[in-house]
Amino acid sequence: MKLNEDEIINAICFHVAERKQIRPEQVEAQLAWDEDHGYSCEVFAEGRSQYYVEANMLEAIERYLLKKYDQRVFRSQIQLDIEEEMVAYIRS
Repeated sequence: MKLNEDEIINAICFHVAERKQIRPEQVEAQLAWDEDHGYSCEVFAEGRSQYYVEANMLEAIERYLLKKYDQRVFRSQIQLDIEEEMVAYIRS
């Protein structure tokens, strides 16, 4: 299974919204990758900015897959990668 960049952003927005008890539409996320910090994203919600590191992103993807696809996966099964955009490969 492969999640595209939009689905990764949706996963993060749903995760943040659930934690902050707001609607997902009230959350924005911008994905990033650099050699020093690896995968990360900046999240904007309730007028505040917060940075998520790769572990936070993987947690959001885990929860998204469980809720949207009814698939229980573990972080060790998720591999982030950069193609033309950021993607997440889910191994069975």
